[in-house]
Amino acid sequence: MSERKVLNKYYPPDFDPSKIPKLKLPKDRQYVVRLMAPFNMRCKTCGEYIYKGKKFNARKETVQNEVYLGLPIFRFYIKCTRCLAEITFKTDPENTDYTMEHGATRNFQAEKLLEEEEKRVQKEREDEELNNPMKVLENRTKDSKLEMEVLENLQELKDLNQRQAHVDFEAMLRQHRLSEEERRRQEQEEDERETAALLEESRKRRLLEDSDSEDEAAPVPLQPAPRPNPTAILDETPKPKRKVEIWEQSIGSLGSRPPLSGLVVVKKAKAHPDRSNGQPQAAPAPGPPQSRKEADPAPPTPGASSLSQLGAYLDSDDSNGSN
Repeated sequence: MSERKVLNKYYPPDFDPSKIPKLKLPKDRQYVVRLMAPFNMRCKTCGEYIYKGKKFNARKETVQNEVYLGLPIFRFYIKCTRCLAEITFKTDPENTDYTMEHGATRNFQAEKLLEEEEKRVQKEREDEELNNPMKVLENRTKDSKLEMEVLENLQELKDLNQRQAHVDFEAMLRQHRLSEEERRRQEQEEDERETAALLEESRKRRLLEDSDSEDEAAPVPLQPAPRPNPTAILDETPKPKRKVEIWEQSIGSLGSRPPLSGLVVVKKAKAHPDRSNGQPQAAPAPGPPQSRKEADPAPPTPGASSLSQLGAYLDSDDSNGSN
């Protein structure tokens, strides 16, 4: 029984490899490969943007009758991700790039177009100089003028840089800072002067108002209060309490008038003939008229207390009863 995994195969002694028929494949045979989009493109059918690096399952074939220095050129077929339209591009070994063929337009191609235009102009100039020697002289003159202008511009830029190099930016900033500080100091001094002027004006106005008020009514000068002697109480000798003070403490002061003093009415003595003599009293002798104050008896003092008035009333009743 033979082995399952065999690395060597049996070749019989009469084996002739030239007798094996070769497989004939077409030259334009296509292979399925996996690739990424080499540049940004936009589909012409639906306008879908296909960005660089997007992966596709593409078909690859060799371009017939196109070779660059013995290197074959390959063509790739991909499909749009939106409308499935076919897009083709091929390799460009001359410029180490890819060229778009059909189905889409390449984006961000301005730099490449500019380079191609410069190459075209340079090629046309070389063709003209090849057949026209006067054109060669004219182009040289233009190139020399252009070179002189470039040198002049370069010299101006160098001079400008030298002038700027001599400028001390630190000194400029320091001077600007000092000017700012001086301006702030001047503003602060002006504010202080204005504030002092306003304060002086308000003080003068207050002094004028105070002088007017003093002229209208001069205030009495305040006298300093006498300072009590702390040892005066030791010098005083204790005085015996009088009976009046005891009476005032127990009953009240005779000079004070309590609120019930108005209820007691003093009885007035009436003028009547003397019963003991049986003769009327004699009229007073004519004389100079007396004043009302002298004629009228002295009214009771308003400072008498109710007890004194009550005592006077009882005395008058006793005198009337004895009569």
